[in-house]
Amino acid sequence: MNQFKTVALLGLLSALLITIGYWLIGGWTGAFIGIALAAVTNLGSWYFSDRIALAAYGAQPISYQQAPNLYQMVQKLCDRAGLPMPGVYIVPSPAANLMNARVT
Repeated sequence: MNQFKTVALLGLLSALLITIGYWLIGGWTGAFIGIALAAVTNLGSWYFSDRIALAAYGAQPISYQQAPNLYQMVQKLCDRAGLPMPGVYIVPSPAANLMNARVT
């Protein structure tokens, strides 16, 4: 269901860009410019969404030495799910970051 929502939202935003291009720039030339802008924004969000989200929250990468319990927890979850180990980041906020979490 989430994939459908994402496709619907990106489709709606793309249609909006194409429509604005058609009306503001004029005719089919504006529509093609809108298509190009929609393609660039969709591809940019596909390839850079993780970096954009991490930068928006000011997340900082951490090493195993900085948070061994967190690293062990993530590694254990990845092993159970058969997934590769992702990068581990900490968001500097008052919310819990699991720095003192225990692995059982």
